[in-house]
Amino acid sequence: MKNLKNFAIFILAAAVLSSCGGLNKMVKDSGMVGYQVTPSVLEMHGGEVDVKVDVNYPVKYFNKKAVVTLTPVLRYEGGEKTLDPLVLQGEDVTENNQPVSYDNGGSASVSNTFTFEEPMMISELYFTVSAAIKDKTADLGDVKLADGIIATPLMVLNNPKAILFGNQFKQIVPKSYEADIKYVINRADVRRSEMSKEEITTLNETIKNANENERLDLKGIEISAYASPDGELELNTKLADKRQKTADKYLAGQLKKSKVELDESLLSTLSTPEDWDGFKKAMEASDIQDKEMILRVLSMHSDPVVREQEIKNLSAAYEIIAEEILPILRRSKFTVNMEKIGWSDAELKELFTSNPDTLVLEELLYTATLVEDNAAKLAVYNKAVAVSPGCVRAHNNKGKVLYAMGNLEGAATSFAAAKQIKDLDIVNNNLGVIALKNGDVDGAKESFTASMGAGSDVNYNLGIVGIKEGEYEAAVNYFGSESSYNAALATYLKGDLDGAWRMLANMEMKGGLGYYLRAIIAANQDKTDVCYENLKLAVENCESPQFIKDRAVKDLEFAKLFEEAEFKAIVE
Repeated sequence: MKNLKNFAIFILAAAVLSSCGGLNKMVKDSGMVGYQVTPSVLEMHGGEVDVKVDVNYPVKYFNKKAVVTLTPVLRYEGGEKTLDPLVLQGEDVTENNQPVSYDNGGSASVSNTFTFEEPMMISELYFTVSAAIKDKTADLGDVKLADGIIATPLMVLNNPKAILFGNQFKQIVPKSYEADIKYVINRADVRRSEMSKEEITTLNETIKNANENERLDLKGIEISAYASPDGELELNTKLADKRQKTADKYLAGQLKKSKVELDESLLSTLSTPEDWDGFKKAMEASDIQDKEMILRVLSMHSDPVVREQEIKNLSAAYEIIAEEILPILRRSKFTVNMEKIGWSDAELKELFTSNPDTLVLEELLYTATLVEDNAAKLAVYNKAVAVSPGCVRAHNNKGKVLYAMGNLEGAATSFAAAKQIKDLDIVNNNLGVIALKNGDVDGAKESFTASMGAGSDVNYNLGIVGIKEGEYEAAVNYFGSESSYNAALATYLKGDLDGAWRMLANMEMKGGLGYYLRAIIAANQDKTDVCYENLKLAVENCESPQFIKDRAVKDLEFAKLFEEAEFKAIVE
């Protein structure tokens, strides 16, 4: 019995030694384990960081009874982030983890995605590795996997473009006034009853006003005399000519009475013996029962004599035509053509200052384009909103100015008021602009997509969204052929370094970001001197040089230069 007890103790001790020996061997040979990280330097795209780690175990390494836990940990100043672990097991373990062969070795991988935070720009990714055989554990140590995190997409300029509505102001506006003198059948004399009609009285006043008002420019007067298309053509020709002459005589008398001297070149006359066009229009506008049939007759016959006879054959309709249609065709028509001369640019600006109540909506919308100062623009648009509260353009354009002034809340209110009046592409784009500035990328994208008819500015805005979402090919397509810093950034992020450089080289640089991006490109092309040159220019041209310096010292785009004296001299 004593020997049996001693044998049991021996077996237990051997098992313990065997298990400890297994873990110790795994610790001792841990350097034989291979690790490959994709990407080799962590990168942020679309606000997220994707990383995949492949682990390769050699033959005769992975203990058949062991469970190995590999926990990815991102360490950075001020914190760390633990990611989803990879758990593997030996062939004899009955748990539900991926097995690794002892005799043949094996491989496994783990993928993680996590949200990027600014402090992570200078960070290191490790595997914390531990192994266990039953209740015995061993720390296989920390394995550094990668550095991180390149966050160049954060350099996107979040400067979406809001869009103005245009105005309908015209400094010179064509105007015309028409009036008719009617005649008795087969007569050409101008009756007193016609001279006293309101439209003829207004005609005389219009001519006089055009001559006296410095804001009206009389461009010409036309006299068109007509005969109705009944009767012989020869008779109608003479009749129309006589009517033209009596109308001309009447006009000459009115001009003399009003002391208006009209250059002969401004007066034109025309006589139409048989007014078939007028007849057709009058028929179309009438409610005569057989008008469709009569209009078909007009279209079937080009000979006016045949036309007239065919219409007369429609005896039932002809009497109505004679009473309702033909009398209005026996006329002379006066057309006064003028141009209304609006306020000049200087006058509009002066009037807004001295007497803004004299300006109407279109004048106000145009005046706003004449002033450079945003505060002055806002004052004009405020007046436009007061003059026309239901004008979508006034509310929208006010919002555009508030946006330019940095007042996002006020701009959002104005754009919302515009949308309530009418749902238009321009307004939707501008609401998307506010959403993007407030960090709502999804909401901005929805608004921009709903406003594609508003023009190229919407495409530019969608290009910014593309960069923020990590969709660089789409961003490049949205930016199109128009060069901009953001378009160059998207081109670089897409992997076209030469294309991005060419775009930046042909742009007028404003501020330091363009030079900074050129420095990044040069660093990636191992053009160290060019990198330093542009990094210096970035510092010199940036409104906040310290921003460029602080960014560069932690930007892994320059990792190979961190310890170089010239790099340190620029950024410190």
